[in-house]
Amino acid sequence: MDTTHSPGRTAQHGRKAAALSAGETSVRLQAALAAGSSPDPALLETLVERCAVEPDFFVRDMLAWALLRLPAERTLPRIRRELGSERPQARSQALHLLSKIGEEGTRTWITRDLLHDANDQVARTAWRVAAVLVPEDAEEEKERLAGELVQELGRGDRGVRLSLSRALADLGEVVAPLLEKAAEDSDPVVAAHARATERLRQDPESGFDAAVEEAERVVALGPERAAAAAAAVASVDSGRTEVQTETVEAGTSDAGTSDAGTAVPAVPAVPADGADATGPAATPGDQEC
Repeated sequence: MDTTHSPGRTAQHGRKAAALSAGETSVRLQAALAAGSSPDPALLETLVERCAVEPDFFVRDMLAWALLRLPAERTLPRIRRELGSERPQARSQALHLLSKIGEEGTRTWITRDLLHDANDQVARTAWRVAAVLVPEDAEEEKERLAGELVQELGRGDRGVRLSLSRALADLGEVVAPLLEKAAEDSDPVVAAHARATERLRQDPESGFDAAVEEAERVVALGPERAAAAAAAVASVDSGRTEVQTETVEAGTSDAGTSDAGTAVPAVPAVPADGADATGPAATPGDQEC
């Protein structure tokens, strides 16, 4: 007998849905965990709806996990609808889920509108997911994507720019000529971001902030003057290091000899008050802390 729509099962779904939208964060987190531990396609709609409005990061992450536990053939069509939602969080969460599911065919769902979304969080997620889903050997597709992404250079705060730089760096060599051109942009913010992205791509260990600082210096002074300034700073730093080294060496030498060149005898330890100068040294347990 089919019990899918039985009164008892309907009531159970109602309780789960209520728990997922409870006022206490801990209750919602526990409900999302339970939904993922016992996957139920009947909760698909509820889970997707909650992803779109859930304010707590950890609960959202658990909701995403619960959705990933459901059959992808059921989940993906519903997620695709969310990409066109009027709610920014719904779009962002749908993109995040696409990256977790990892179906290459879904990369075509990431439209130009999403890549240039007015909401920073949606756009950042779209950049990351698009770069992740594009096949490694799809050079033309990478070039098209890179062409879209470079249009966003200079956008937003540090976090937004770092997200864009990482997405561009993930695309590999195809971005190099685009970044080279953008580095000459009349907008100094765009130019600096392009230069910082290229440095980060060439040397991921350099750090984004250091790359931005160097790029801004180059844009402000020009490549030749910036290089000269960097060389001057390096020279000064090198000189300071040499002076410090010589001072340390000289101090070490003076500490071991007298003015006449003879060895300086060691100064005997001063005994503690009331101690016999000829007696045994105090043990650690005898000393005051």
